Amino acid sequence: MIKMVIKGYIHVLGDNVDTDVIIPGRYLMITDPNEVAKHLFEGVEPEFIKRVKPNDVLIAGKNFGSGSSREQAASGIKALGIGAIIAKSYARIFFRNAINIGLPIFTSNEIVDYINEKIKNLLFNGSYIKSTSLLISIDSNNGTVEIEDKQFRINPLPEFIQEIMKNNDLIGWAKSRLRNKG
Repeated sequence: MIKMVIKGYIHVLGDNVDTDVIIPGRYLMITDPNEVAKHLFEGVEPEFIKRVKPNDVLIAGKNFGSGSSREQAASGIKALGIGAIIAKSYARIFFRNAINIGLPIFTSNEIVDYINEKIKNLLFNGSYIKSTSLLISIDSNNGTVEIEDKQFRINPLPEFIQEIMKNNDLIGWAKSRLRNKG
């Protein structure tokens, strides 16, 4: 089992965040995830990318990553340094793209509702994406999440998905498997 703990600040989004909002269509010809990351949420919150620190976590509502099936949405989020996403639900293709590129994603209505209630009384930066000073720690092996002094349970990542994360993405995982067979 791979030990994976993600610690960072929380950035909050609402429901139905679609891939057109995450990465505007005019940037779909860019294939380098690091270049894609420079344009994330540009149409709704261009300053967001400057607020992100390594391993920060996105907290979102229902249907995160809906819309067109652009892999750049997930790969750009990962390249920006986002350590994980916790949402109430995901669009099916975004969910698969995130797993394929090694971006940890979790579902939890309880955590999303707790954070949305919590930020009502907090100062934050941003309007579309509310960047907070709340720290989060996610232990994907045992399925625990800590926010301040409060603990939550999430479903741990299955071992095969942890292997994909360990190898950076699905291609790295496949190469590792082929190397170990020979």
